[in-house]
Amino acid sequence: MNRPLARDRSGYRHFLTITTRWMDNDVYGHVNNVVYYSYFDTVVNEYLIRAQALDIEHGETIGLVVETQCNYFAPLVFPDRVEAGLRVARLGSSSVRYEVGLFREGDATPAAQGHFVHVYVDRETRRPVKALPDALRAALAPLVVEDDADTSARS
Repeated sequence: MNRPLARDRSGYRHFLTITTRWMDNDVYGHVNNVVYYSYFDTVVNEYLIRAQALDIEHGETIGLVVETQCNYFAPLVFPDRVEAGLRVARLGSSSVRYEVGLFREGDATPAAQGHFVHVYVDRETRRPVKALPDALRAALAPLVVEDDADTSARS
């Protein structure tokens, strides 16, 4: 099985601090795996909204998630503060691959990292756009990183 290597903080271009909530913990005493995906969604959409690249209420173009993945390295627990790192690994004509690292506040290595892919579509027809809107492309350009040489290890 290929397992990605944990990518340190320097691999990410934008950070958002997210405070865990009591309800994020599960019966095993750590943040439940599904909550990590919520953190992914939060850092991406916070960035897009603040950059004025996404109008969630009236924009003609919306992003639909078509793929997700998360690898877990260490538990997060309430009341941890999570620093979510964001980068763009692929900026296509109608899709974007976002990569996210979730770091316990101050840690150099992530507790988890993963990705999701948005396909940008017309709000009404739900068909992929021919090209990403200029404002979206401009907002994402600073987050684009070159492909890492070796980001997986055999386990």
